[in-house]
Amino acid sequence: MTGPVASLNTSWFALIGLLWTGYFVLEGFDFGTVLVAPFISRDEIDRRLCINAIGPVWDGNEVWLIVAGGATFAAFPQWYATLFSGFYLALFLILAGLILRGVSFEFRGKEPGIRWRRSWDWSMFVGSLLPAFLWGVAFTNLIHGLPIEADGLYRGGLLGLIHPIAILGGLAGLSLFCLHGATFLTLKTTGELRSRARRSAAALTAPTVLLLAGLVVWLALEGSPTPNPDGLTGALPLALAALGAALVLLAGWGRLHNDDWVAFALMAASIVAVVGAAFTTLFPRVMVSTHAGQSLTIWNAASEHETLLVMTVVAALFTPLVLAYQAWTYYVFRQRLERPAQRRDPGSTPAGAR
Repeated sequence: MTGPVASLNTSWFALIGLLWTGYFVLEGFDFGTVLVAPFISRDEIDRRLCINAIGPVWDGNEVWLIVAGGATFAAFPQWYATLFSGFYLALFLILAGLILRGVSFEFRGKEPGIRWRRSWDWSMFVGSLLPAFLWGVAFTNLIHGLPIEADGLYRGGLLGLIHPIAILGGLAGLSLFCLHGATFLTLKTTGELRSRARRSAAALTAPTVLLLAGLVVWLALEGSPTPNPDGLTGALPLALAALGAALVLLAGWGRLHNDDWVAFALMAASIVAVVGAAFTTLFPRVMVSTHAGQSLTIWNAASEHETLLVMTVVAALFTPLVLAYQAWTYYVFRQRLERPAQRRDPGSTPAGAR
């Protein structure tokens, strides 16, 4: 298929890929910050600094997920129906994690008690762990293939999504987000907390590269379960995946040279490359079926041309405004967070006095 219809279908597939990329880049460091915070914090002040690092932006970052879901529903309703029915329990767990996480941010500071705050710290940790792991599981299944029936539905349930390669994909995504979060904290903190965040990022680099490489090799060796004659050349997804792993290593080089902005930018670019590899592997499919001829594509899962045309006009009008607002938010809250000076007893002798 050629012409304007083909262009719109392809454009909306690319735009949805861009929305997921933005979500994983921005929400990825939110997840990672919460997940590494318990391991690098030494006291309540450290924990508070970690939370404050993402406090002004975490809820705005989740908007990318909402827009990605809405765009999928409008542009590719069959993809949305199959994804949200077949992945129902997995998506329910992700949603439960996001709700638990959001509530924890709001409730943690409502009481001064240690037990109260520790309870919400654990809730925040679990609420970040679930989606960070399950998004990797979900996208690995999209690429690896699922038994989609002739009616376009997947009926394997949650257990059908949990298998060795999907678990590896979940661990790769989890490790990548943790490394992204640790790198973000090196950018937003100072002193000993920043040093511990840098050591955490250094420790996560090798496992992340190995998990990503293992996932890519496994998927490449297994190949597509069904033919994809209209797909992009296999060299492009592999090149993007290899670039993603290389950028993780280069981010480590940036940290060694004490350039936190470069390290963070390279980590963000690595996620862009990894998500790009996933979507170029899928194209023109949106969900791969293990049954020949049953895969969902940008053709058989799409809305009518007129719907896509109206959506394109709306997106062209409002997307720049949303991007400008979020960029302004990050600019306003760009400063590093510093640990407050310890208070002394007014009657005590200052350090160093004779």
